Amino acid sequence: MIEPGFVPLADRDELSPEVMQQRVDAFEAHLQQRRTVRQFSDRPVPRSVIEKCLLAAGSAPSGAHQQPWHFVAISDPALKSRIRTAAEAEERRFYRDRAPQDWLDALRPLGTDEHKPYLETAPWLIAVFLRRFTRLPDGRKLKHYYTDESVGIATGFLIAAVHAAGLVSLTHTPSPMGFLTEILGRPKDIERPFLLLVVGYPGADARVPDISRKPLTEIATFLPD
Repeated sequence: MIEPGFVPLADRDELSPEVMQQRVDAFEAHLQQRRTVRQFSDRPVPRSVIEKCLLAAGSAPSGAHQQPWHFVAISDPALKSRIRTAAEAEERRFYRDRAPQDWLDALRPLGTDEHKPYLETAPWLIAVFLRRFTRLPDGRKLKHYYTDESVGIATGFLIAAVHAAGLVSLTHTPSPMGFLTEILGRPKDIERPFLLLVVGYPGADARVPDISRKPLTEIATFLPD
């Protein structure tokens, strides 16, 4: 096993409490403006913007620094059409046969159903794959650990980066998602689809549910209080 080398932590300016508070206030306010959108414009988004969003996602921490993720960014209309067709087929089966009634009841106020036109309309789809193994040069597979946690964190970074770029996104998780592996030609023996992120500008008709987020008192506990 190769032991990692270590280097000094890069120089960084320590912020005063006042500046720290200003920055975190601005960041929190910015993220509070993030909303999930289901009506997208077909307005193009430069590939360079998506590349930077993916690099931001790739900066996330991961178990043993194994970085068990792979992102496939799709702008090709034919591929997007195939993905929509396959996703809607799975969603029809989900809503008709597989979803428990309590889950359907929870989804009903949000207006979701099996129709996913945004999978073709939005300029970019980003398929997030979880890498369970790395294939070594000799053909052996090196197992990764804490993969769900690591890829989940990276996906959060990606969503925040998309929002910082002035774009909107939608997390789409059709179940099962094996069609993404097939359509995108990914190695099914070492990867599995984790999530499909729809990215672009909001459509002129974009509307979002009139909902609120839980207050700090419901999502956090401080000890001692």
